[in-house]
This record gives sequence, structure tokens and C-alpha cells, in this order.
Amino acid sequence: MLELTMAAVAGTDAGSTAGMLMAEAPSEPGAVLRVGRDRAVCRLATPEDWLFVSRVHLEFRCGAGGAWRVTWLRGSQPEPSAEVRLTFGAQGSAPGRAQLGAQGGGPLGYGATAELPRGGSGEIVVRDRTSPRSLSVGFYHEV
Repeated sequence: MLELTMAAVAGTDAGSTAGMLMAEAPSEPGAVLRVGRDRAVCRLATPEDWLFVSRVHLEFRCGAGGAWRVTWLRGSQPEPSAEVRLTFGAQGSAPGRAQLGAQGGGPLGYGATAELPRGGSGEIVVRDRTSPRSLSVGFYHEV
């Protein structure tokens, strides 16, 4: 089972958990959870005017053996208007960090995929590059 929680933060709301959304899916091959502005296809949707988030921004997909991966889907623009950071930690191990973004020297870029730790948790933060807004998506992979 993959559990997601999402909180949107704008300006002075930093640290607020009001409006938190949740979604979950069984760890079965082919299961998908999406995050973005398009409420028709995304289980977790942001406000429609948050254009730094693509219509479908993040896709969590379960593969063979119950392993989950997250992909920062490429949007309609050649360069992203957001910065995406992934922090994770598996049970019993030190936390790890990866940056899903072209800037910042991270190992993964726009359109990249990262495997989520089995039995672990973490957070993905999507930060607007032009405004003090961000989207925080926490995940927990229950084994």
C-alpha cells in the first residue's frame, strides 16, 4: 500500500496543514496515483491557477513485486517553472536526498523517475520558482 498526503502552502501559510488531502493505492502492479492540476485524472489536485504545477505533475506507479516509482512528468514547457525535491528514508537506514530538477546539481532531471524505498517514507516538495508557493507530498510505502 502506498499512502500519500498533500498540503499546499502559499506565502505566510508556511507550516499550515489546513486543506491536507490524502490518497492511497494497493501495491499491485499497474496501480497509479497522480498529482497535478487536472482533477479528472489526478487523485491529489492543486488549485487550477497554480500554473507551476502541471496538469499531471507527478505520477506514482507500482511495478512488478510491489515496488513504487515516482516520475516528474514533463509538461508542455521545455523548462519547468517549478523545482522538485525528494527526501526519503527506508526503515533502519539513514535518510537520502535526490533532487528531481535540472538545477541544483541533483542526479535526476525534469522528466526523471526515482524508486521509492520499500517500507519507507519521505516527502516531495514542488516549489514555485516565481512565487512563495509550494506543494508538499508526503509518502509512506507500507509493506
